[in-house]
Parts: sequence; C-alpha cells; structure tokens
Amino acid sequence: MFPPTAPLAALIGWLSLGFLSADWTTGNRVEEEGEGPQNDQGTPHPKKPPHIIFILTDDQGYNDIGYHNPSIRTPTLDRLAAEGVRLENYYVQPICTPSRSQLLTGRYQIHTGLQHSIIRPRQPSCLPPHLSTLPQRLQQAGYATHMLGKWHLGFYRKACLPTRKGFDTFFGSLTGSVDYYSYGSCDGPGLCGYDLHDNEGVAWGQQGRYSTLLYTQRARKILEAHDPATRPLFLLLSLQAVHTPLQPPKSYIYPYRHMFNVARRKYAAMVSTVDEAVHNITYALRKLGYYRNSVIVFSTDNGAQPFTGGSNWPLRGRKGTYWEGGVRGVAFVHSPLLKRRRRVSKALLHITDWYPTLLGLAGGNVSQSEVLDGFDVWPTLSEGKPSPRHEILHNIDPLHTPHSPPSHTLTFDTAPKGTPRQGGRLNATKPTKKKKKKKRKKKKPPKPPAKPVSRRGGLSRYARGSRQPTRKHKSKIQGGSKARRYPLLRDSPDEQNHLTSGGAESGFLQGSRSRRPPRTRSKIHTRSRATGHHYQGDTQPGPTPATSHNNTNDTPVTGQPPGATATPQWSQHIFDTNVQAAIRVGDWKLLTGDPGHGDWVPPQMLSSLPGPWWTLERTSTSSSSSSSKAAGHKNVWLFNISGDPYERWDQSAQRPDVVTALLERLAFYNRTAVPVFFPPDDPRADPALHGGAWVPWVEEDEGRGVEEEQELYRGVYKQRRRKKQKTMMRQKQMSKLNSYVLKLNNQLTSSLV
Repeated sequence: MFPPTAPLAALIGWLSLGFLSADWTTGNRVEEEGEGPQNDQGTPHPKKPPHIIFILTDDQGYNDIGYHNPSIRTPTLDRLAAEGVRLENYYVQPICTPSRSQLLTGRYQIHTGLQHSIIRPRQPSCLPPHLSTLPQRLQQAGYATHMLGKWHLGFYRKACLPTRKGFDTFFGSLTGSVDYYSYGSCDGPGLCGYDLHDNEGVAWGQQGRYSTLLYTQRARKILEAHDPATRPLFLLLSLQAVHTPLQPPKSYIYPYRHMFNVARRKYAAMVSTVDEAVHNITYALRKLGYYRNSVIVFSTDNGAQPFTGGSNWPLRGRKGTYWEGGVRGVAFVHSPLLKRRRRVSKALLHITDWYPTLLGLAGGNVSQSEVLDGFDVWPTLSEGKPSPRHEILHNIDPLHTPHSPPSHTLTFDTAPKGTPRQGGRLNATKPTKKKKKKKRKKKKPPKPPAKPVSRRGGLSRYARGSRQPTRKHKSKIQGGSKARRYPLLRDSPDEQNHLTSGGAESGFLQGSRSRRPPRTRSKIHTRSRATGHHYQGDTQPGPTPATSHNNTNDTPVTGQPPGATATPQWSQHIFDTNVQAAIRVGDWKLLTGDPGHGDWVPPQMLSSLPGPWWTLERTSTSSSSSSSKAAGHKNVWLFNISGDPYERWDQSAQRPDVVTALLERLAFYNRTAVPVFFPPDDPRADPALHGGAWVPWVEEDEGRGVEEEQELYRGVYKQRRRKKQKTMMRQKQMSKLNSYVLKLNNQLTSSLV
C-alpha cells in the first residue's frame, strides 16, 4: 500500500510558487543596512591598492572638534570619526615643519636635521635630498599623487618643490602662513609677497577666492579627472585652516554669535569651513566610485594657539610646546576596509607611522636599507591589535638651551628687537649701578665701589665671569652664546622595552640589565645631514634600576617639595638636562630644558589678540620665564600620562629611577642625531626681487647642488659658538685686568689718605 500523494503534491506546489516568486534582483538587505558583519568588504591588507585621502589641518587643537567639544559644529567630522576609528593616543609635533617632514619621511626630526624651529621663507633649507618621501614611494607602487594646500618644507631651490618630492601635481602655498583671500605672505614687516602656486609656477589671478573653498574645488576636479578603476590615487589635502590669520566667511560666523570671545568665534567658524570641505570631498568620493576602496585619514599637524582662538583644554600647554596640548593630535581613520569599525583606539601612535602604514597598504615594501622611525600600524587600526610602538621621541633640540649655570640664564631668542618681555625678565640688560653702589657701600664701607664695566651684549663684567663680590648676586641677566636674534616671523603666532606605570616595582624598563649608567656626553654628532645613517644598529643603553619609590607622595606642579626644584647632579652625566627635549616611553613622559609655556588655558579667556600676532610662536620662552624662575630653574619634569593626562603631578622627585631610564633613552637617541640644519636668512629670497612672489631663488645651474649648499652651513653654529667663546674669554681676561687695576688704585688711594 502506497502513502497518499495529495498532501505531498500540495506542499511541492506551494514551495515552487514561493521559489518562483522570489526577487533575484535584490541583495541582502540586512547587510546593506549595515547590520551584518562589519568585515564584509574589508580585510587587514586589501588585495587591491586603496585610494588614500589624507586630510591635514593646521593648528587645530584637542578641544576644537565636535566629539571633544559640542560647542564646535563639525557634524561631518563627528560622523566619519564615529563610523571609523578615533585615535585618542595620537601624537604629532608642536609646530608645522617638523610634523610635515615626519609625515612625508617617516623619520624623527633629529634624523633629518630639522630639530630646531620651522623653515622660514627666506631660509635656504628643505627636506634632505637623499631621503625618499611617501609620495615618491607611492609613485613607485603605481599611484597617482596630488597635493593641495600648505607645503612649508622649503622652496629655495626647485629641487625642494613638492613636484620634485613625489607629487604629480601641486596647487597651494609654499610658505607657512598666507592670507585666505589675497594669498599674501610676510616674513616680517616689509617682506611680503604673493604665495599661491600651480605646480612650479605662480598662480596669479586667484585673489578674492577663499583658500579652503579653492582647494576643495580643485580636489573635486582631480577626482573627476581620474579613473578610480585603472589606477590608485593618493591625495594630500593640506588645508591652511585653521591657522591664522582668522578670516572666516561671514556666513560661518553667525552660528557662533553666542561666543563672547571674538577670536574664538572666528576660529570656530573656520573649523566649520573645514567640516564642510571634508563633507564635499567625501560626497565626491562616493559619487565618483572611490569610496568603497578608499582610506580617509584626518589629522592635525600640531596643537592650537589659545591666543588666536584655539583651545587644547583640558590639556596643558599650547602650540610650540612639548606639553600634551602642543603634541596630542586630533585624528581618526575612516574606511570601509577597516575590519573593526565604530570604536575608539587608545593605542600609542605617532605621525611618523603613516609612512610605513600607507606604503604597506599600497603594496610597497620598505627597503631594508631604509631606516624609519615609524611603524606599520594598520593591524592596530583595522583589527584593534596592540600597537607596535611603545615610545615616542618628541624631539631633542640642542640649539634650545635656555638655562645654563644657576647664576645666569642663557636664552636663544628669535623675538624681534624691542619686543617687550613677559614675566619680568629683561633682555640682556645690565644691573643698575646705583643698586651695586649702595650694596657695596653697605658691605664694605671703607672702600669705594667698583663700577661694573659694560661689555658687548649688555653684560657687566660680573656677568662675564670676572671676580665677583662675596655677596649673593641675584641676576636676571640674559645673554650667552646662543643669544643671536633673527628677523620677525609671520608664520608663527607660529623598542620593545618600555616603562610601565603602577606600584613601586613597576616603574623600570622591562627586561633591562642591571648595570651602571654610562657617562654619555650629550653632544651633536658631526655626521653630515646629507648622508644616510643606520642608527638602529646601535646598542641600546640599559637602564639603571634603583630603589623603588612609592607614588603616594605625588606633588602638584604648582607646589614643588623642598629639594625638587634643582636638577639632581647625576642627571647631567647621562644627558644634558638644559637641552630642550621630550620623550614618551610607555605611560611615562619626560621633559627637559624648557618645554615652553605650560599653562592650562580654558577657551574664551582672551577677548583680543595680545599685540603683533607673529611674535606669539618663538623659540624663546620668555612667557614661561616667571614659572621657571619660581621653580628654581627647574629643567626636568616627569608625568604618568595614563594616570595624569593633564600633566598636573610632576613625579620627577619621587621617581628618580624612571628619570634615569628615560634620560638614557634620550642619550641613545642623541647619539643617532644628525647635525642641526638651520641656516641664516638669505636676502636673495626677497619677493621684491622676483616680481612680488615667493619663488625659488637659487638657480639649479649655480654650480652647487642641494647637498653642497647644505654642507656650507654644517657646523655654522659650532663655529659661531667657538668664536663667541673666544671673545668672552678675551673679555674675561680684560675684566680681570681692569679689576686688578681698580684694586691697585684703591690701595694706592687708601695709603695716601
């Protein structure tokens, strides 16, 4: 007997009906709506080279983006960051040129010769010619490379221009700061010129067009003219905003009318123009077929300047300093190729990491002979793996040594002559004779006073090192071998072992050897800047474990304990703590020398600009003189950044073991440094000599290449220092002679009386 077939036939018919009525043209709606796995398109290393869009802003602070500060309206940036990976432990350099050089070379600035300050418009300086840049390596990988916006890496020769450094096209400015409408750029009063360039020529006739809008329109044209299916694209959009001058379009100011501070209001409006520019570019990427195979990186180049409307609150410090406010950067990565999205990453990252990361994404290989300071952090960004980076050298600037022996303060000052000093310090002035006369009379009434003989540089014979009176001499005198003045600068208002935080036993370098610290001299290497260096082959100094200390007696910066103001003598045997330097190892951060202005500045505190805005960013730190004087010329600070991100508790006195270990790391890096390349200004760069525009002024056929030109200035500061030392020695001898004559004269006079 066979089973009934009617129910089975009905079931088959019903299934057939549903099967035939299915719509095969529709996709998986759940995955289309983003509710499925987030790695449907992305892999850790894409098989096809992605399009890379790198957006770099200028002087945007930690508190100048919507997801950190809701009063700043940046909906596009907030959405891109929320859908991608926010980088909350990302570091840049404190000023423009060093950040941009490290982005394009993947090397610390001590390995490019750009340790000191920025490249000024009239300086014959640029990126070292022997170093390959990121766009050059991407060109070798088959990319089309384009740059828009601010260059600020030197242009005295055509060999220094962006089109000679790996970019197929360039449209933007060469100097550090230009007017947003007229594109005029000044290197001090009376030295102004037009600065907008198209490839290697001057782009005249663009006056009146807002630069952020102009660069965005040019970016859209580049995207429209390029075929995304045939060749990958690298676009570096280096916006001028939000650098001074504060010139937002009026329509962007109205939403911030409630802000009392005028500079803050204009600054916030300029941030909104950046947000709109990013919106237009991302819209073009989606419309033109780039987006599904693209990586968008957003980053600032340094911290903000509070005096011109920016804000790093609640971080300490500002642009031009090595406090967190100057080097903690705003950044995020947005890409459909990310395996894990919609998250916040606290992995330690640095701007040098973009070179090997983006080159690896492009399918390129970092040459074995090419030594980089950056790491490939794509697994960290895409999959959330631990960062391969455990330390960051912020910088070692041997030309910035503001503090010398305790009796006097030596300052390397680039402020203009006649600029008023802040904090009550005088600029190379001698003590008044009247005070000395009174005090000498009180101390030794029978003898007449010896008047101080004024010398060159405004220093008395007492300050020059001659025989001093027995009384304590509290000097406020400035001067010394590095007290050379430079012209005004309009651009500047411009390894595996690591330290861990925690209890008493956790503050040493892990896996370290117990041995006596080497007596390393902190000194510039005499190796040429134009030759390569393989510094990773050097043996690393092992740290010195010391007796553990508890962290319970942390002391705030505003009230140092007794004995914490003076630098321990043992530190000078490892590294000269008068030199401006900063390093981050694990959770610990060490600063030496003068880190710069170290206040915590809330937003909207100043109603207007304090005087000429081009004097706001200087290598001199007169604004922090009063604080350094109050600290007894303190030149070592130690902070646990993970536990104290705002740098309010200095632990250098409580943790000398950590200080020693980090000073050894600084000494190690210092042995790998190349000489500082910071030549004097060249008068031939005056725009008046070149039709009113900033252009290269050294011809390629003058008989010297870039390497020969840079070799001329190697050791220039050492020579000047030796010359001044000889002069000071001669003056010291003369002072002794004068002192002897005066003493003899006094004895003769007293015997006659």
